[in-house]
Amino acid sequence: MKTQDPYDNEKTRRKIEAMVEAEERYLAALRRERLESEATPLRITGRRTFLAAAAAAAGIGGLPRIAGAAAPPGAVERPVPADPTKVQGTPTNDDGGYGSRSQFESEARWRFGTPTKESSWTMTPLEHGMGIITPSGLHFERHHGGITTIDPSRHTLLVHGMVEQAKKYSMADIHRFPSISRTMFIECSGNGLTEWSKPTLKTVQGTHGLTSTSEWTGVPLALLLRESGIKPGAKWVLAEGADAAVMTRSIPLDKCLDDAFIAYGQNGEAIRPEQGYPIRLMLPGWEGNTHIKWLRRLEVSDVPYQTREETSKYTDLMANGIARQFTFVMEAKSVITFPSGEMKLPGPGFYEVTGIAWSGRGKITRLEVSADGGKTWADAHLQGPVLPICHTRFRFPWLWDGKPAVLQSRATDETGYVQPMLKQLTDVRGLNGPIGSIYHLNAVQSWAVAADGSVTNVHA
Repeated sequence: MKTQDPYDNEKTRRKIEAMVEAEERYLAALRRERLESEATPLRITGRRTFLAAAAAAAGIGGLPRIAGAAAPPGAVERPVPADPTKVQGTPTNDDGGYGSRSQFESEARWRFGTPTKESSWTMTPLEHGMGIITPSGLHFERHHGGITTIDPSRHTLLVHGMVEQAKKYSMADIHRFPSISRTMFIECSGNGLTEWSKPTLKTVQGTHGLTSTSEWTGVPLALLLRESGIKPGAKWVLAEGADAAVMTRSIPLDKCLDDAFIAYGQNGEAIRPEQGYPIRLMLPGWEGNTHIKWLRRLEVSDVPYQTREETSKYTDLMANGIARQFTFVMEAKSVITFPSGEMKLPGPGFYEVTGIAWSGRGKITRLEVSADGGKTWADAHLQGPVLPICHTRFRFPWLWDGKPAVLQSRATDETGYVQPMLKQLTDVRGLNGPIGSIYHLNAVQSWAVAADGSVTNVHA
């Protein structure tokens, strides 16, 4: 597919600069919050109020905001007793029956600095992750027309096109089918889009935060398609969402009949509106844009539909001006989350380096860590469970001598695919436009540790 370079313009450069400025304002406010917290550790209300005021003054939409009485999102502000054994605790079910997190935990998604909030995305704080499951409230988001509000009692899914009998399913109909559950990652193919040409964003949330793992529950897509009877010659399925963007992608029929499913559950409860409530398409191992949210229509065809999202967007522009199309699979990737950008090690000594690895092709079988910019590598420990098409946590013991170091991680999956260095990718893909390429950046990430312990994003 021949195309002009859509990224080589001043407008794109200004957008990237605005994104960097938004992240810096976000980090500056967090630094101020941390300093005030260290100075007055028991003045939670004042600290949260200060943060909210700083966010309002800076116009930062992605900062943690007051959610009630000066509490961080998802929490309830309560007085802290000097001795918790001397007073009664909070009454049972005083949270309304759903639950809340501690007021001392403030991790939040960060909204990328896009011009509008409706066509935008928020990023998971990977540096604070534990294990492999992402809390539903911290799962990354990508929207093209805002978050749709749908009454499940009125929502239907239409299956039509090259089928023997078109069928329309209510949510009650879908829930009657045999269900499955699968723990798997989703990753936006634009994860890391700012990092092709030069190190740009500072934290792992900014460079890699468009990936998350959940347990998803739903119905195999093959069941619904076979209920309608697939006609000979059918090869593709158009999936369409009920959002304002009417998001559509063409999906090969073979994938739909293999491991694709329609999810209505996430981490043990109904999926959230920002994740596609009441149903979304799940395509294990494939780029997030194909996992159509608020799914309302499946049209079976013999050819792909060449929609906007698979022609002018979500293609991979090569150095020769030819764009690769339908590059669905998310290749093996990893990132160190501790230590990572904007952190500071207190001094030389022992540290446990940790992070996550994942591959759309299957299980992670090996993870290597380098502390010298890739000159030498050593195997890290893969922490169980190690599941296919799922985040896998790794751990590596590191004795830092206090000298400058460059930390990297490199994943290998069960097909033998090895995560490439950035130069290996750019030698094939080229660097088109002011930010290079856009999608499918799975290169080794480098974090430079300076002699004073500060950690920064670098290309090594």
